[in-house]
Amino acid sequence: MRRIHQTVLLLIVGGITVGAQEPAPPILIHAAHCLAVKNFLPSARTPRLTFGYFLDEKSYPGERVVYVVQYATPAHTNGSVFSIFLTTRDGRQDFNIQNNASFLLSKREVHGVSFVEPPLGGTWTQEHLASAIEQIEKEPRFIVSFKALAAQDVSVGCESYTDR
Repeated sequence: MRRIHQTVLLLIVGGITVGAQEPAPPILIHAAHCLAVKNFLPSARTPRLTFGYFLDEKSYPGERVVYVVQYATPAHTNGSVFSIFLTTRDGRQDFNIQNNASFLLSKREVHGVSFVEPPLGGTWTQEHLASAIEQIEKEPRFIVSFKALAAQDVSVGCESYTDR
């Protein structure tokens, strides 16, 4: 009987450890903050959002791009993808949202992605976004509260192609 209790206790503690999530990295928090500020995310009525990301330092020589996926459903089969260019100016990190698209995961498509609302920029852009989603699918997902994204950080600047 004692052995059964020990086994159950180990399973419970192990389950808690396995279920624990590491905190979202600052680069993702800052990028998601900019997406919220620029109204690219669902409304604040969605208390928790699920994200994935991939930092690309190779596709654009001399540029850093963070690709962010915001999953629309708990099954993580669809969502929105964003390409955000990173620059540092006067000690401040700027996040410039350059493109976005809605997607569905699909085994029939190249890179396993089908675009519901294709991005601007044609085939090359679609292939880069699809490839980024494919990379993100291999990485951990992070749950972030909408409230955490609303907090302002003066060390971060947000820009978007939708700015006037």
